[in-house]
Amino acid sequence: MTRIVTVTLNPALDLSTSTPRVEPGRKLRCAPARMDPGGGGINVSRAIARMGGASVALAAMGGGVGRDLRALLEAEGIETHGLGVRRPTRQSLAVTEEETGAQFRFVLPGPSWSAEDCEAAARRIARAVGAGDLAVLSGSQPPGVPAGFAPDLADRLAAKGARLALDTSGAPLRAAAAHRGAPFELLRMDSVEAAELAGRPVDRPAEAAALAARLVAEGAARMAVVAMGARGSALACADGRWMCAPPPVKVVSAVGAGDSFVAAFVLTLARGGSALEACRMGVAAAAAAVQTPATELCEGDEVLRLAPLVTCEAL
Repeated sequence: MTRIVTVTLNPALDLSTSTPRVEPGRKLRCAPARMDPGGGGINVSRAIARMGGASVALAAMGGGVGRDLRALLEAEGIETHGLGVRRPTRQSLAVTEEETGAQFRFVLPGPSWSAEDCEAAARRIARAVGAGDLAVLSGSQPPGVPAGFAPDLADRLAAKGARLALDTSGAPLRAAAAHRGAPFELLRMDSVEAAELAGRPVDRPAEAAALAARLVAEGAARMAVVAMGARGSALACADGRWMCAPPPVKVVSAVGAGDSFVAAFVLTLARGGSALEACRMGVAAAAAAVQTPATELCEGDEVLRLAPLVTCEAL
């Protein structure tokens, strides 16, 4: 099986709790907090483990929060390594209002990186990823990291015979879409991010698939996916374009659906599956994840149950 290496530039220690009612100007007494590892690549590694796979997690971990984050990951059996950037790891807070079930999420930006931090991390990643490996860079970038970090990393890894999948947003996604060096193995985005790239709304599956196909045709990626929420995901690659739709499920929390999708997608590729098979499994994993509370990810058994129920239509 192809070795998977996940990369998280801006990880977090996610704290989740609840309080009867969220009101301004008064102390809000909360339930005991739960701590979970957070950050795109980290969650991809965690979801891969839940589906019976294995990966190596590279993350920027510093300070006491970084030590706690590493300990939590290692307790889940995930091989974890730092990126040589010792900036303090951020925390995020999710508070559920018990009376309404509404969830309030407070996400801090993370520490600013210097140019030296960026180069140290890129070198560490390039050393950790070997020929034939599939790397996954997922999540936000810390302040100070240039938008071109991912395209530059794709070129470095391609020179070693490795591939890079990317799930990000904003300026880093735009830089990746405009990149004409080594293509990304996968570019994933949601419909809002796709609309920003296209300069117009991307509301229909055919529009999403057309944008994904354009990214493939222009050489930005070998595979491109546009996620469209409960409708599923549009996929384009050299073999064609499809819309993969999940069966109806009860949505408890959408948090973790995207990371679960990427985890199932790359795990299927690593096991020798096709792009279409990977998208089917990704949609099943996302559907499994939305049925779980708070920041929970997909469960492997539920992914396998849902996968045959995903419908894939050629566009």
